[in-house]
Amino acid sequence: MTANVTQAALQPDVSSSAQFVPGRLELALLILGVLVLYVPTYRMLSEQVWSQDGQGHGPVMLMLTLWLAWKRLPELAALPAKSAPLAGVGFFVAALLFYVLGRSQDFPEFEAGSQIPLLVGMLLLYRGWPGVKLMWFPLFFILFLVPLPHIVVMTVTAPLKAGVSYVAEGILYQAGYPIGRTGVTLTIGQYKLLVADACAGLNSIFALESIGVFYLSVVGYTNKWRKILLALLILPISFVSNVIRVIVLVLVTYYFGDEAGQGFVHGFAGILLFMVATIFTIGTDNVIGLFVKPHSQAKTA
Repeated sequence: MTANVTQAALQPDVSSSAQFVPGRLELALLILGVLVLYVPTYRMLSEQVWSQDGQGHGPVMLMLTLWLAWKRLPELAALPAKSAPLAGVGFFVAALLFYVLGRSQDFPEFEAGSQIPLLVGMLLLYRGWPGVKLMWFPLFFILFLVPLPHIVVMTVTAPLKAGVSYVAEGILYQAGYPIGRTGVTLTIGQYKLLVADACAGLNSIFALESIGVFYLSVVGYTNKWRKILLALLILPISFVSNVIRVIVLVLVTYYFGDEAGQGFVHGFAGILLFMVATIFTIGTDNVIGLFVKPHSQAKTA
C-alpha cells in the first residue's frame, strides 16, 4: 500500500506542462489579432518611412525576417507543447503598452518594436522558453525593421557624413582630381555635391549592418571567434562601402554631368552600396578563414 502511494507520488504530472497551452482556435484568434494590429503598422512604415531616401531597405529586411522564421518553423512545430503562461502574459501586456504608446503618440519605433515582445509572448504560450530560444534570431532581426529614433539618427549621422566626406576627398585628391571639401560639401571641377544622409547616414550603416548579420546567420559558423571577428568588422566594412558609394557618385558627376549623377543617386547607387558591402563581407570572411577555421574543433584528451 505504501509502495503504491510512493510510486504514484514520484510519477511526473505530464498534463501540468501542457494544460495551459491554448488550442488551435485560440491560436487562430491570436494570429487574427496580430494582423489587425500590425497590418496598419506596416502600411504606415511603407508610406512614411520606407519611401524616404536611405530607408528603402525596409521591405528587404521584412522578407529576410520572414525567410529566417520560415526556415525554423518545422523545428518549432516539432517541439513539445509546453507553456510558460505567466511570462507569456507579461510579454503580451508589455507589447500592448508599447503598441498603444507608439500608436497614440506617433512613435513608430515603439509601435513597430512592440511586435517583438508580442511574438515572444505567443512563443511562450505555445512552446515555452525552448520555442523562444529556437526563434531568437528571427526575433532579433525584427530590430532592423524598427525605425531608429530621429534624435539618434541626427546625432550620429553628422559625424558619419563628415568622416565619409573627409576620406572620399582624401582618396580623390591623392588620385589627382581637382577636389575640395567644405564640411560635407565636396567640390570637384564646376560641381558641388552635398553628401546627403542617404549616402552616409546612420540609416545606411544600419542597413548594411543587417546584411552582415544576415550573412553570419546563413554561413552558420560554429567557431565563435570567427563569428565575433567578422561581426566586429561589419561596421568598418559598412563605412568603407559608403565611402566607395560617394566616390563613385562624385566621379559620375565629374565625367558625365550633374544630371547623370543625380539619376545615379536615385537609381543604381543603393544597389551598388549593398553589392559592395556584400562583396567586402564575403572577401573579409575568406581572409579570416585563412587563419581561423569555420568550425570549432573538439578538444581531445
